[in-house]
Amino acid sequence: MWWITDADAPNRGTSAIKTAPAVHFKKEKDMKRMKLISGAAAAALALTALTTTAVAEDNAKPKRSLKGNMQVVYNQLPGEAASFGEMFSEGMWYGRLRMNNFEWDWKEETTKNKNNRATGIGGSVVYKTARYSGVAATLGVYYSNGGLMNKTDADDIGTVKAGKDTFSRFNVKEDDDYSMLVPAEANIDVQLGKTNIKLGDQIFESVFTKSNDTKMIPNTFRGVVVENKDISGVKLTAAYFTNQKLRDHTTMHDVITFDTDIDSTNNTKWNNNDDSAGHQGLTYKRFKDAGKEVDHTLTILSAQSKLGENLKADLSYLMLPEVLNSAVLEANYTLKAGDTKIIPGVRYYKQMDNGGGKIGGPSLKGSIITTNYKASGYTTGDSLDSSLTNVRVVIQPKGAMKYTIGYSAVEDAADIVAPWRGFPTGGYTRAMAQYNWNANTKTTMVQANADLGKAGLVDNTTLMVRYAIQDFDDKKTTTQADSNILHADIVHKLAAVEGLEFKFRTGLVTAKDDIKDTAGTTKTDVSYNEYRFEINYLF
Repeated sequence: MWWITDADAPNRGTSAIKTAPAVHFKKEKDMKRMKLISGAAAAALALTALTTTAVAEDNAKPKRSLKGNMQVVYNQLPGEAASFGEMFSEGMWYGRLRMNNFEWDWKEETTKNKNNRATGIGGSVVYKTARYSGVAATLGVYYSNGGLMNKTDADDIGTVKAGKDTFSRFNVKEDDDYSMLVPAEANIDVQLGKTNIKLGDQIFESVFTKSNDTKMIPNTFRGVVVENKDISGVKLTAAYFTNQKLRDHTTMHDVITFDTDIDSTNNTKWNNNDDSAGHQGLTYKRFKDAGKEVDHTLTILSAQSKLGENLKADLSYLMLPEVLNSAVLEANYTLKAGDTKIIPGVRYYKQMDNGGGKIGGPSLKGSIITTNYKASGYTTGDSLDSSLTNVRVVIQPKGAMKYTIGYSAVEDAADIVAPWRGFPTGGYTRAMAQYNWNANTKTTMVQANADLGKAGLVDNTTLMVRYAIQDFDDKKTTTQADSNILHADIVHKLAAVEGLEFKFRTGLVTAKDDIKDTAGTTKTDVSYNEYRFEINYLF
């Protein structure tokens, strides 16, 4: 396990799993120590991979593959071991080389909104042991370097948009270090009948949390996850997390606290949960001033079920003590009309305040509080109570095409708090890089997916095109302008080299000039074009 301790860490926990809490190194010798530890991990992992005697048999599927959202799927896993030694000698290793390129072009450049680009080069090595007496382990080391190409000066590092996850902004500002070497996965997995227990640093996919591995390093969590499948057609899951590590961080941090208030420098906001969709009012200082803890825990309970042949229903519940609770009910039903599948779906997201509203206010920007909420367009100043309704219809004829029509509406109350990369509107109305869950926001989206190989056009190639119309509340001073987004993805898998694929993404965002600041002045035109190009090689 990669538990790293530091007596000076500001967020020391009290629970057993927090014996080594989030660490944020501020001294050069500590940074060097972290690099040595991570380097040793990488070397040990590579040695294990090279010396293992297990050789995967030929299989129709590769060892791993990528979903359209870049989630990694393990098609081949190590088997059972007859002894403790075989647990390691019969393990399997998984390699990945990748490069991500980002280009962001503002329609109207300002001092704050500067055109920017970034390139990340790196990869990962994951080693999984075979299972012995029900026990297995995983270690995954990830590397990214955002300073080899299209390097942005440290003074302008805060202007980098989509490409910011190719490096750590905190490390750049503190040490001019554009590289990240992270043991992001380090866990033990225990199988007891139809119950699985995983303890340590891990990827956890749920309606609230995602790996969101679209950059260089996945989003991971520290804690314990228990899954049970004793009930036919039902998977029960309970997760308890003490820390999170976002994609552009090299150490674990709190699951909700924004900023660490360690010193007076202006970049401490990049040293805790600084997710783009995070609540900037739930800060270290505000929690402390309210007499609250700054080392929070995240508990997620879920039941996923298939009822009959056609109905899938999921119920999930999130608990963030003394901040908020959230419940999500999702259902999808499959109908058939000849060879065409028609799948209507709904996701209802209910957010319940549990003290966080009085600390951070109803807006994710954190600037809306009891004294100014009416002037800022909010119906509350001290509550996070809110809700979000998503509906969609998926139409899938036999052949190459699939179509989706989606709509989402947020209650005119508080913004939805979701800094764990799960995206409340994901799969319904969310387009690339968009956060459309502010209070009183309505979004309509249409999407078409095409398998160009099945269509007889281009083998091993898929195309996705979506168009979203985002209607934000113009009365709210902290929200963004209404906008229309055209987003397209093209993925091509090279037939000659198994595991090698190329992905091109583009997002064309047209924003309206209907948002004014508190003085009544029209805000800057925030229209932009974004281009991404990614190369992945899995082996």
